[in-house]
Amino acid sequence: MALNDDRPISLFKKLGGLIAIILGFLITASGYRYGSTEFLTIGIAFIALGIILLVLMIVRRNQSGHV
Repeated sequence: MALNDDRPISLFKKLGGLIAIILGFLITASGYRYGSTEFLTIGIAFIALGIILLVLMIVRRNQSGHV
């Protein structure tokens, strides 16, 4: 069972991860459309950051359940 202190951090990681993924897709699409390598790189970095935040949240939640 999750503690009340974990909820704000969990919510931040979840929303932050989703926002980073969406923003990353938008920046990547813009970079692809205009042929900008910099925007493609930044967009892919945002997508990776979002995925990492979501994966870390899931791994942490699953580890606390097995204790």
